[in-house]
Amino acid sequence: MVTLLLKKSYRHKDLKEIKFNDLWNAYGVFTTMRVIGKSGKILFYKSHIENLMKSLKKYKIYKKNLKSNITNLISKNLKKNKNYDYLLRVALNNKMISISIRKRLIPKSNFKLKLINYKRIDAKYKNLKYKKILKLLNKFDTTKFDIALYKNRKLLESGTSNLLFVKNNKIYSPRIDIYKGITFKFFSKKVKIISKDIYMKNIEIYDEILLIGSGKGVVSVSKIENTSWKRKSLKIYKKLFKIYNNQIFYS
Repeated sequence: MVTLLLKKSYRHKDLKEIKFNDLWNAYGVFTTMRVIGKSGKILFYKSHIENLMKSLKKYKIYKKNLKSNITNLISKNLKKNKNYDYLLRVALNNKMISISIRKRLIPKSNFKLKLINYKRIDAKYKNLKYKKILKLLNKFDTTKFDIALYKNRKLLESGTSNLLFVKNNKIYSPRIDIYKGITFKFFSKKVKIISKDIYMKNIEIYDEILLIGSGKGVVSVSKIENTSWKRKSLKIYKKLFKIYNNQIFYS
């Protein structure tokens, strides 16, 4: 289970603090952001908030002054001069805004995937319908494992991140039924990512499989359990990892 270092919920209408509710599996949306350093820098903050606003409007949860209210609540709950490498989650439904902070766990070098036959509900959006995924993830050491979702013989995304597939130095992403996260959108401006269906029967052709996301950063998969696929290279991983670290430390 995830240990929350901070957990607060606030009522929309007056921002009064109420009993905490993580809102998992409620009708609503969320975003997870990486907080870094003593300044409490939030990586890709503007993109996260803009994307969150779009999702809130899609789900008809958007309210007046919501963007500034979220920004103020985040500022209120981040401590000054604390050396962060944490994950900040903001979740909303029609009644409340919930904010939580947890320590970011660093993935191991021998990171593996477990295949799960499942597609997220309304996968295009970061909605809160995560009950099944959370139940599965709670069984694993998430520094060593993630789940790889597939449906109709096509790989989609992981339980926490986008998946990238590398063949002959070309980078591919599943075409549909995925949420293209903020880290994915960042990389799509830095390198060419080709959208295509990734069929399980062809998985052996790929030299590398990568996870990219706010929590994971950039991770190279060493193996997919119950398949014969194993990592053949680290070339593109090293390239993307360098780009990502430059954004963290020099932007």
